[in-house]
Amino acid sequence: MPLALWALTISAFAVGTTEFVIVGLIPTIAADLGVSLPSAGLLVSLYALGVTIGAPVLTALTGRMPRKALLLSLLTLFTIGNAFAAVAPGYGSLIAARFITGLAHGVFFAIASTIATNLVSREKESSAIAMVFMGLTVALVTGVPLGTWVGQTFGWQSTFLGVVGLGLIGLVASAVLVPASIPHSAPSGLRAQARVLTSPRLLLIYLITAVGYGGNFVAFTFLAPMLTDVTGLSTGSVSLVILLYGASVAVGNILGGKLSDSIGPVPALTLIFGGLALLLAALGLALANPIAAIAVIALWGGFAFANVPPLQSYVVQVARDVSPGAEDVASGLNIGAFNLGIAFGAWFGGMVVESIGLAAAPYVGAVIVVIGLGLTWASGQLDAQSRTVPAE
Repeated sequence: MPLALWALTISAFAVGTTEFVIVGLIPTIAADLGVSLPSAGLLVSLYALGVTIGAPVLTALTGRMPRKALLLSLLTLFTIGNAFAAVAPGYGSLIAARFITGLAHGVFFAIASTIATNLVSREKESSAIAMVFMGLTVALVTGVPLGTWVGQTFGWQSTFLGVVGLGLIGLVASAVLVPASIPHSAPSGLRAQARVLTSPRLLLIYLITAVGYGGNFVAFTFLAPMLTDVTGLSTGSVSLVILLYGASVAVGNILGGKLSDSIGPVPALTLIFGGLALLLAALGLALANPIAAIAVIALWGGFAFANVPPLQSYVVQVARDVSPGAEDVASGLNIGAFNLGIAFGAWFGGMVVESIGLAAAPYVGAVIVVIGLGLTWASGQLDAQSRTVPAE
């Protein structure tokens, strides 16, 4: 793989850590700031909302900017946002810091995905995207559990200071390793950008992303309190379980990319979403038993994030047919869809926790993922129809 992909992976590690470390700190932050668990869960939702807004809008606005300059600017904004979070005096300012940081996150992964596909041959696109997102999955393996432990031991502000350090490392790595001239498509015109916003095929993929990926976050957002309050694990044990989840994510991310390259995005997503729905339901059944819960979580992480490479490669492939030259914008919209799903999942999960209880979250998440599975089947049918319709 090209050296530039490693720089993107290093940067993705920093960005991924700040996105998901908050999950393990929700009980700590809620107690420290005197807010409820669902209110603390909004720190996940509003970060994701920042990504949802920033990814498509800023990707389109920065289309003419050199890729390396844009990448370094995003990592600078990311680092500043985390520094603001570290010194936030209260809940409102912490929410604002998370939203600002999310703006940088969205454009970073949108641009990184399309850079990755331009650096390799088409048959390796999903694997290249998986390598970029490997930084995010390695963050789940190491950065998130370590950040959770740091936050629980020294205060959640210390975790954000640590992320500032990671952001600086990613900034330096990108400045050194990413070449000054990175090939990318010429900025698309307004008509091409409008097509990626109105194409039924692309809109369906965005919906699959938001529903299929977001359903997982109904449960994942409240993983820490589920493990402490329902399963009965200690706070220290939660970090270890998150570490196990992250290791599973790392394996699943790579296998998801290879599976998509091998059999195609739609068949891969069908298998992945089906497995994810079954594991979420199994988690609901296993929560009362620590050994069973941990065993399910060890598999759950792999299926939860294996869908990322096929979803991103799918949207880029369809965008090439629907609106050539607007792949960056389509990729940005799909990154926004990922995070719209996270925002909805975290918000809806908070409602489930408040009205029904923590133990119900995995079951509700499973139902939502099944809806995503049905949408995937429908998209595959549209693809088949488009291949059989003769060109006029």
